[in-house]
Amino acid sequence: MKEIDERRLAEQELRASKARFRLLLESAGEGIYGLDIEGRCIFVNDAALEILGYAREELLGQPTHPRIHHTREDGSGYSEDDCRIYDAFRSGAARRGMIEPLWRKDGSMLIAEYSAYPLREDDEIRGAVLVFRDVTESHALTSQLAWQATHDALTGLVNRQEFERRLAHVVESAQREGGIHALCYLDLDRFKVVNDTAGHAAGDELLRQMSVLLEGRMRQRDTLARLGGDEFGVLLEHCPADQALRLALELRDAVRDFRFSWQGRAFTVGASIGVVPVSASTESAAAAMSAADAACYVAKEQGRNRAHLYRADDARLAEHRSQTQWVSRLTQALDENRFRLYYQTIVPLHAGSSARPHYEVLLRLLETDGRLVEPMAFMPAAERYDLMPAIDRWVLREVVRICAAAQGSATPPLFAVNLSARSLVDERLPQYLRDLLTTHGVAGDRLCLEITEAAAVENLARTSQRITEFKALGCSVALDHFGSGMSSFTDLRMLPVDFLKIEGGFIRSLAEDRLNRAVAEAINRVAHVMTIQTVAECTETTAVVAVLKELGIDHAQGYVLGMPQPLEALAAGSTVA
Repeated sequence: MKEIDERRLAEQELRASKARFRLLLESAGEGIYGLDIEGRCIFVNDAALEILGYAREELLGQPTHPRIHHTREDGSGYSEDDCRIYDAFRSGAARRGMIEPLWRKDGSMLIAEYSAYPLREDDEIRGAVLVFRDVTESHALTSQLAWQATHDALTGLVNRQEFERRLAHVVESAQREGGIHALCYLDLDRFKVVNDTAGHAAGDELLRQMSVLLEGRMRQRDTLARLGGDEFGVLLEHCPADQALRLALELRDAVRDFRFSWQGRAFTVGASIGVVPVSASTESAAAAMSAADAACYVAKEQGRNRAHLYRADDARLAEHRSQTQWVSRLTQALDENRFRLYYQTIVPLHAGSSARPHYEVLLRLLETDGRLVEPMAFMPAAERYDLMPAIDRWVLREVVRICAAAQGSATPPLFAVNLSARSLVDERLPQYLRDLLTTHGVAGDRLCLEITEAAAVENLARTSQRITEFKALGCSVALDHFGSGMSSFTDLRMLPVDFLKIEGGFIRSLAEDRLNRAVAEAINRVAHVMTIQTVAECTETTAVVAVLKELGIDHAQGYVLGMPQPLEALAAGSTVA
């Protein structure tokens, strides 16, 4: 009887243990799946059945891998020999925190986070237990965030950060193992025309279509990236320089032949491409990018719509490096307030002209060693690297400040301030100038804003609008270097300017060159018919002054009439009185 009682008690405890196990199995939120050492299912809980879409009898006794773990996320087959779930009973090592696809009964895929543990009895491995949960949504979100971190949202191409990471990997590989690769830096030509005339939506669509066009010409291992704006990068792995140049020329031709249509209008663009070999001698990814940018710059300087292969001894690249060095110097000079303003008098040539003093404001850079640098040394770099708007605003602030300091003058002078082409397209500049004048209590008629003929004719309608906005503030406007470009007197009728500054190239030789004299005379006559006053630039001899008076030109400016002087002297009242 005692043995029977003990056996009955043991059976009751076993049933209770099984009941507790079943309760634990079914109350768990995760899927739990038991396997024997052949990989066959020996138990499965309701959560696992719901996740996988199977009935219990469809899994029990069936091999696990062919049912739910047979294919990788990319669609390639997954061999049983590589099955990480089976590793738990093959090696006795637990697998924790794995993320892999599992497959439902209906053939759909889910992403599961799982752990597989060996199932032991009497110190022997009898199978494994798989515990998993569906993380498809969170995995998709993580994948999306990872994609967004490495790709350009507009075009879907690799972004600059990811491109530079891949380039760094290729450079390191070349330094370690050898191999020849190439980097291309592609800048679209005339993209700004599309943006300015058809709007930013058109520009965005052009970039999307251009991305598809370029991507269709990439080799399998190549990387195409949008680096920003209208600039693209191409990383050509295992590609010698001559082949890279051929590929770059093919890209150039594809871009050149492309026609972009927008709302019934057709546009053409081009591509300037810098090509740089990447080899064991490449210093770094940053050095390669800098060289590619420099080569692209040379391609643009040579006439655009071409490719240029980088060579370290290229004189044109040396000039570009000099310009890039200017960028940091100019930025530092702005931060440290190390620009200086000078003025040169614009002299009336005839009695009875307005006695109001008229000065052109000139810019100089004060170097840290005290040297003054003329603008011709740094303006090309400032224009190329988009520093001119900041410099122009600095000049306007200083001139308005000096005007405010000299408010007591009986005849307040007119200051002519040069505006760059980039400032001319800045839609916020008129409001900035309005706020500046209001803050300092300075009337707009103290300023004459000078714009070059070349900048004005680039977009006559926009220039006319900007001039109208400046004149609404009380400012006068001068068209500078007239005669140096391709504009006509018809263009001049669209621009309501107050002064026409005749290009110095005509003026310097006026006393000897009859043709230049005839050109200057014609410009003066047409300007007067349009009630525009004329100013002769670069007046350097008394003989030229005499000819200017004879021709009836209103004003002159040049070394023979007055050398540039520090503008601060006017604020002190030394010249205005």
